[in-house]
Amino acid sequence: MQFAVIDIETTGGYAAENGIIEIAVLITDGTTVTDNFYAMIDPGISIPPFIEKLTGITNEAVASHPPFESIAEELFALIHDKIFVAHNVNFDYSFVKYHLEQQGYHLDTKKLCTIRLARKVVPGLRGYGLDKICNYLNIKIEGRHSAFGDSAATAQLLHQLIDMGGARHIETMLAGHDGEMSLPPNVNEEMVSALPQKPGVYYFHEKGGKVIYIGKARNIKKRVKSHFSNNKPGKQKQEFLKKIYHISYQETATELMAFVLEGVEIKKWWPEQNSSQKHAERVFGLYSYIDANGYKRLFIERKLRNIIPYFTFSNLAEGYSVLRKLIRQYQLCPYLCFLTKKSKHCHLDDFECKGACQLNEPATDYNKRVDECIEGFTEHLPSFAVIDKGIRPGERSCILVEKGRFVGMGYVSEMEKIDLDKIKSSITPYLDNQYVRSVIVKYAERHPVHTLSF
Repeated sequence: MQFAVIDIETTGGYAAENGIIEIAVLITDGTTVTDNFYAMIDPGISIPPFIEKLTGITNEAVASHPPFESIAEELFALIHDKIFVAHNVNFDYSFVKYHLEQQGYHLDTKKLCTIRLARKVVPGLRGYGLDKICNYLNIKIEGRHSAFGDSAATAQLLHQLIDMGGARHIETMLAGHDGEMSLPPNVNEEMVSALPQKPGVYYFHEKGGKVIYIGKARNIKKRVKSHFSNNKPGKQKQEFLKKIYHISYQETATELMAFVLEGVEIKKWWPEQNSSQKHAERVFGLYSYIDANGYKRLFIERKLRNIIPYFTFSNLAEGYSVLRKLIRQYQLCPYLCFLTKKSKHCHLDDFECKGACQLNEPATDYNKRVDECIEGFTEHLPSFAVIDKGIRPGERSCILVEKGRFVGMGYVSEMEKIDLDKIKSSITPYLDNQYVRSVIVKYAERHPVHTLSF
């Protein structure tokens, strides 16, 4: 095998908007360095002060050196048919690949990460950064945070790991069946291998354990690995990958349950990397109150905190449309429902009220119709459960909607009669969610065979 051990210094953490300022390549057969390449590069953009301090490379130092395009052909010719080796290989590879492609050279070579190789050969260490692993193996780094110094140390590390039995691990890693080389730097392959190939919800956690992303999947393992399969050079993707330290999951019986659970959990944890569903819902509710004259007044308002509406609507127009139908059906006063201005002839299109707004109808009579309206409306809201397969043999999954509200989901025994009381005692309750409710209702309409109405 021929390895190209590479280290770079850059102006920032992601390739699409940053440049390479220094690159060193050592070609080795695994035991001996046979060739090398080094270049300092003018990135064409300013080097940030903290990078100058870290690397010792200043804007003045690179000003007299050629741009990347001047070395691209020689660099590509040297490494395109070698195994690309680096400590945290995805970082270096993303920069080199991106900048070569900007010059018309397509790099598509196998990658080998010495962090991951070291974890296999020398398991159990508290850390595998270049300083820590080299210190443990008594490898001296000459010129830390310089491309040549770090690449020389990485080459020595590769040689020593091979001497310690790493060759067999390299063959497995390069086979690429588990996509190990694409994993983020802080995620180990055992963590991904342990994920089930079942429906469910997965969680990406940062170093302190905080949830930063939640996703749903028909196949949890496959979906998680797909996040890492394309190493895009943009800031958003690179920053996202660096933050992932742990992956957890909740398995569900069906893809629909995963869909529902994702919506519920995003509203619960508010992960920073989820943009979809994380915005505050523009939900409107149907409410009532008693005015100073004793009349019960229905109104549509944006969903109020700590007050449960009779029903919710995704927008104001939908709410007013329902309210107009209720006014006609139960002969309510349009003015008392805030749909018209007060006048001697309160009416809504072809419907005229009975005079409650003029105090000509007793509040007791009017309020009785309002109560009948509310009761009749809520009684006609759908109550049903989506019944499907369970996770384990002998059980079935249930997602419950009662009187138009999403109530919760869980599992019931296949041996017991399924009724509303049994489902309510078995499921995990969740807060009603307009988005989730819409998904469930649409699914029930498309799959009546799985729907049990009450």
